[in-house]
Amino acid sequence: MTLDLSDIRFGYGRTPVIDGVTLGAAPGEIVCLYGPSGCGKSTVLRIAAGLERLREGTVRLDGAVLSSASVHVPPEKRGIGLVFQDFVLFQHMTAAENVAFGLDHLSARARRDRVAAELAAVGLSGLEQRRPQELSGGQQQRVALARAFARDPKALLLDEPFASIDASLRRRLRADLRRMLKERGRPAIVVTHDAEEAVELGDRIAIMRRGRIIEDRSPESLWREAKTPAGALLFSGAQRAAFTANGAGALTPFGPIDVKSAASSGLAVILPGGAAAEAAEAGPLRVADCRFAGPDWQVSLEPLEHPGLFLRAQSSRPLSPGSRAAIRFDPDRVRFFESPGPDD
Repeated sequence: MTLDLSDIRFGYGRTPVIDGVTLGAAPGEIVCLYGPSGCGKSTVLRIAAGLERLREGTVRLDGAVLSSASVHVPPEKRGIGLVFQDFVLFQHMTAAENVAFGLDHLSARARRDRVAAELAAVGLSGLEQRRPQELSGGQQQRVALARAFARDPKALLLDEPFASIDASLRRRLRADLRRMLKERGRPAIVVTHDAEEAVELGDRIAIMRRGRIIEDRSPESLWREAKTPAGALLFSGAQRAAFTANGAGALTPFGPIDVKSAASSGLAVILPGGAAAEAAEAGPLRVADCRFAGPDWQVSLEPLEHPGLFLRAQSSRPLSPGSRAAIRFDPDRVRFFESPGPDD
């Protein structure tokens, strides 16, 4: 079972929102659609779910056309599960009743068994009779997930599923969601503006800007050979710095990088672990701040010749704020790009 969107174009009035998006998810594959607010991510999901009528392009599920310029299968007949960021639970119903909603085609016993199994799968056994207002935000989202899973959808769409959840719970819920999606083996598209979430959840990450997908790769591929600055900057702790090439390598405001760059000037993205700070009595950098970040110290450095610019680097020992330092780059953890466009 595959979910495929091909050359999707959509707008409101004369304002284009989606401009030629092609995206697919294979059986058991989790694709994260990542980008800033307003870039069109949720609109893509609404089109796939049938909540918006398509003007150009096609949406197919296992080869069958669900949407095109001339075809529009209603949302309730698509066999696609949709989970919103604000849960959308019926407040007057219990958790069990919310999960059972839409399962009228099952016998009463089969419905009870399905509800019990799905609530158990999301770790909510024993809370069947609680209403949404008696549950935490994380528990409410689990009920919403159980409700989507209970219908045995052919594909799943999730729109910022943890945006309303406390930060302390998100990582555990992400791991639980990934496990549940993998167990069911259905194609899934997850919309998120959280880079960490995209990396932790996605088998593939499609990066979206201004209604277009500018890069679509696995996290490993983005780490090794991102084609855009946005792809390289996806990883927590990645930083950017302008560079110009010279005979010895690439020169940045923070120091040289011993590598031959692909362009005469542009943007260097320093991946996590790509910069190390060293105390240097006559170094070109000033230590602006230093704090322990485990297992190393994180040092914020400012070039003496370029005040107002800062770069973080690791150090095995603390460096005193106000002291002088130098930086050593790991060329294997630096990516070079020509001057980026407005989408980067």
